[in-house]
This record gives sequence, structure tokens and C-alpha cells, in this order.
Amino acid sequence: MTTLVTGATGFLGSAVARRLLAAGHDVRVLARPGTRRDNVADLKVACVEGDLTDSASLERACKGCEALFHVAADYRLWVPKPETIYRANVEGSRVLMRAAGEAGITRIVYTSSVATLGHRADDSPADEATPSTVGDMIGHYKRSKFLAEEAVQALAAEGLPVVIVNPSAPIGPRDIKPTPTGRIVVDFVAGRMPAYVDTGLNIVHVDDCAAGHLLAFERGQVGQRYILGGDNLTLRGILELLSGLSGRPAPTLRLPHGLIMPVAHAAELWGRLSGAEPRVTADSVRMARRPMYFSSARAERELGYRSRPALEALADALAWFRAHGYVAKAA
Repeated sequence: MTTLVTGATGFLGSAVARRLLAAGHDVRVLARPGTRRDNVADLKVACVEGDLTDSASLERACKGCEALFHVAADYRLWVPKPETIYRANVEGSRVLMRAAGEAGITRIVYTSSVATLGHRADDSPADEATPSTVGDMIGHYKRSKFLAEEAVQALAAEGLPVVIVNPSAPIGPRDIKPTPTGRIVVDFVAGRMPAYVDTGLNIVHVDDCAAGHLLAFERGQVGQRYILGGDNLTLRGILELLSGLSGRPAPTLRLPHGLIMPVAHAAELWGRLSGAEPRVTADSVRMARRPMYFSSARAERELGYRSRPALEALADALAWFRAHGYVAKAA
């Protein structure tokens, strides 16, 4: 089976591509011209150049494929021109889905995000049925993913054979950027986290999340969405696990969200002037006010999905970052 994977040069997408190869798929990778291809350099995949904003390239990429895993997204919590995120994440996904349908692709897995889901008043883990609206979305990334998932669901209602997965915060090897979650590991071990804020994340090993994609492909219900997550942990708890792995003491100073907001605004101003991505943004501070806890019970029940402990995911991430020079190797 020839299977197209978007985003395979990135973190989660490369893990999905590896899982598909192990399952016997012939993998075709959509890669933007000039993008780093370290994550697929050792894989037997066919690379085709294209971009989510180039509809002709998407049509070419889909031609001759039987399956599609759309993992690619513009995953930035701050951009100087927000319209670029919507063009890639919303319109790009809509165009790709239509191109897949016209090409006769018979099974699609669309990678959304837990960012599209709502929060419960008591901060208990949300699930696929927890309601949310576009007005609940903080920041352009979340809004773009919400609107993209709406577009995909509408196409599913029209008969497109697409299953939706909502990963939480993947962590593990091959996080080349790194992602915001991976940056927590790098910054902590590098000594750049003297304090923390009161928030929480759902941590999942990237390879378990990738395995969940294949399970959704094989067993998922068309039009349904499945959370692919792992352990719910406070940020303080994550730093304590990293402390045990690295030997670096976890910070004990907890900063109020209101104290960080002026720093975030200043960082964004510098970002606009310099062109560099801010390390902290106003939207990230707003998001941190509520713990992002989720339940993967539906995926476990309906797909047979399982995830390993967050400690193992963090250990694998730290080992990879050390091996590739992101942080100093252990003495």
C-alpha cells in the first residue's frame, strides 16, 4: 500500500513514517523545498517536494496513493504574520483532503490536536466530548487547528474516509526544532529554568502516539476523533522527573502568571523587531493558567491504544538531545 505522510521530516510525522514502514507500507513523504530531512535520511521513503500552500503539489503528491496521514502543521505559538498559520493549517488541510478524495485515497488519518478540545470547570481530564468553541481557543495556533478540524469533520460528513486523532504533548527522540515541550527538557537541563509556573500537561511518548495513528487507521471510525495521550503531570512534576534523570535540582520558585505576562509582552516586542521567535509569549502564559489534562480512554477502549509512563518518554528525549548536542552529555 502506497501511503502519503505529510510532516514526516518533523518530529511526530517521522515517528508515524517509521511505524508505517515497520507495518509494511510503501511510504511517500511530502517535504517542503529546502526543509531539513535528517529525520527521514535513514528511511526507505520516496520524497516528493510540495507545500500545504501549493495546491498543485498536493494533487501531485496524492496521485497513486491509497492512504494518507496528514501530520504536517505550522506549530508555532507566535508568528509575526498570523495569516500564514491559517493558510497552512486550515486552507492547506482542506485542499489536501479534497485532493485525497479526488485521487481515490480510501483511508485518511488527520492529525489534529488536544488544543481543539475544551476544559472542564474542575480541571479534571477532558475527553473527545468536552465541548469547545472557536472563542475558547487561545492564540492563532489553537484557533487554526480548531478551524481545520471543523473543516475535516465537514468533509467526513460528506463521505470523506477520514479518522481524526488528537495528540497531546509528544516527547521523545528526533525532536529536531525542538517543539515547545521538547524545549522544556532542553532548557531545564541547560539550567535555563530557575523557576516554574503552576500549570500541567499531558505527556505522551512520540512513538506511542505514532502507534496510535496506525491503530486509528486500522480500527478507527470514520468521522470520529481519538485523543492520543499519556500521563497528566504538573509542570513541577515534569521538572522533578527531569531532575531525577539529569541530576540537576528542580526549581522551587513558583512564579505567578501575572508576573510573567510583562516579560512575555517584552519578548514579543523584541521578536517583532529582531525576527527571532520569543521564548515566552502572551498566549503561552494565558494557556498556562489552566492545566491541559486529557483522557485517552476512548482510544484505549476502541483502538487498543496504550502509552508508556511519562518518565520513559522524558528519558528517551533527554538521551536524544544529549546525543545530538542540544545539551551537554552526562559526566
